[in-house]
Amino acid sequence: MQTVERVVIEWVEGPAPAIQAPPILGAGAVASFTGIVRPTEDHRPLLALHYSRYDPMAQRELHRIAEYALARHRLLFVQFIHSIGRVDAGEASLQLLVAAAHRKPAIAAIDEIIDAMKRDVPIWKMPVYAEDRGQGT
Repeated sequence: MQTVERVVIEWVEGPAPAIQAPPILGAGAVASFTGIVRPTEDHRPLLALHYSRYDPMAQRELHRIAEYALARHRLLFVQFIHSIGRVDAGEASLQLLVAAAHRKPAIAAIDEIIDAMKRDVPIWKMPVYAEDRGQGT
């Protein structure tokens, strides 16, 4: 079995592809979360969200959050895939996967990581509303 990096962070243009967990020695649980663009934003029909980030700060903050979660929950592995650019309603904008020896810390880590990411990582989304379709968006 080859050595796997403990933190993997990827930025992709457009929708975030599904994650396939690599073999992780000692893992008894792999938990994942997929963030999907909802069809409405502020009670208005939404075509898409356009994501941008402030890099390298976004990369650094995601890595810091992952390292904290690794230590706090005794995780073995954390992987983020986050979209940049346009992601249509119904498509994935975030894939998060964690591995741990046991289920409870893996599940708890998912929630804490997402909360920290929303609070601390400079990622912005601009809605593309259906009614704006004829206005050059």
